[in-house]
Amino acid sequence: MTDDSVPDLRASDADRERVAEILRDALAEGRLDMAEFEERLDATYRARTYGELAPITRDLPASGVTAPVVSLSKEPATGPDGSDWSGRIVGGEGSSTWAVAVMSGFQRKGRWTVPRRFTCFAFWGGGELDLREADFTEREVEINAIAIMGGVDVIVPPGVEVVVRGIGIMGGFDHREEGVPGAPGAPRVIITGFALWGGVGVQRKLTRAQKQRVREERRREELERGTEGRELG
Repeated sequence: MTDDSVPDLRASDADRERVAEILRDALAEGRLDMAEFEERLDATYRARTYGELAPITRDLPASGVTAPVVSLSKEPATGPDGSDWSGRIVGGEGSSTWAVAVMSGFQRKGRWTVPRRFTCFAFWGGGELDLREADFTEREVEINAIAIMGGVDVIVPPGVEVVVRGIGIMGGFDHREEGVPGAPGAPRVIITGFALWGGVGVQRKLTRAQKQRVREERRREELERGTEGRELG
């Protein structure tokens, strides 16, 4: 039985979330602009039946392969927000193995592949290693950070286990993110190195997709409260 054959069947919250996930992917891939995304997202959370949901994603590919339909399966959807690590331990070689900033800066962010060992050096400068959307060559990787009168910031997504083993002299390494258990299948990031009159910071931040999910959840709750208010009135 296809979704088109049951247009009057009531949709569940999980069905609406699966459609929202397709919209988030389309936004990230440039298939939708922000105005189109927000318009379709509002329609998704207002939809009550499969017949109302189906047209929202009819012109969008699911996983870049086929035209999507709303699945009646109860299996949870998986998105690009780090909740599923099975596809992000990729083996092979890293995108790069080192970075240097001498009175300047460096940055690694977006979709890149973290090697088994990455070395970075900052002297009178700074660098940023953003792992939130990165792939990993192995389950355990090491970042060797050397900061002399400079700084290096390492940003990890939720779910990643962090171990800090660096040494600081008149400088320091940030240990605040240690002790947080890793998610099943998530990589382990070991941060080593040396800081002299400088520092190596570690931050745990949501991905753009997760931030968007939080905003969507708030918007959905506001819409549902508004709907309930009109029904009671």
